[in-house]
Amino acid sequence: MNSSKLHLFIDFEFTMPENRHTPKYFFPEIIEVGLVVVKNEKILYDYSSYVRPKAFPVLTDRCRKFLNISQKEIDSGISFFDLINVLTKFHEENETTIITWGNMDMKVLRKNCDFHSIEFPFKGTFVDLSMEYKRFFGDQNQTGLWKAVQEYGKEGTGKHHRALDDAYTTYNIFKLVEKDKRYLAKPKPTTIGDRIDLSKITNKYAL
Repeated sequence: MNSSKLHLFIDFEFTMPENRHTPKYFFPEIIEVGLVVVKNEKILYDYSSYVRPKAFPVLTDRCRKFLNISQKEIDSGISFFDLINVLTKFHEENETTIITWGNMDMKVLRKNCDFHSIEFPFKGTFVDLSMEYKRFFGDQNQTGLWKAVQEYGKEGTGKHHRALDDAYTTYNIFKLVEKDKRYLAKPKPTTIGDRIDLSKITNKYAL
């Protein structure tokens, strides 16, 4: 981890269709954002907000029940344009790493930008931490966010499927994985000179 770079830990929650055919022409929209901004291994800022969907403004029953969220809460959220302004505010071009659990967050963000005819806000480095986790532990399948943190003997932050709580949980797993990477890194081989103080041997036989 290059701690001098800005790290954005992001989680979005999306709208969900009622079923395969309802609503017609459905695509997921961001309805909640959780953002944790980290630099030099310190949390600089966090942000959380609901976001109003535009294409399908009324949540389906399935979405409300799964996310335990109300239509009133979503209606009180910021616009998608405001969301982009927030994300852009914390983006430093070529000096930012965007970290998510899975690749859906950025896919949906890009799709939503296209729908609103807005430029995608990020140009930094992207890390799908779920794939890093999978490769690191040699898992055949991708592991869910909260299952991953529980496999470390920890618990997720707050409630699962709340954007800011999931963003913090992603950050916590990132720290655990980075710590394990450093621990498992092969140390530089020692030399005989490192193991033996040759100056003492030289002085002994110089007498």
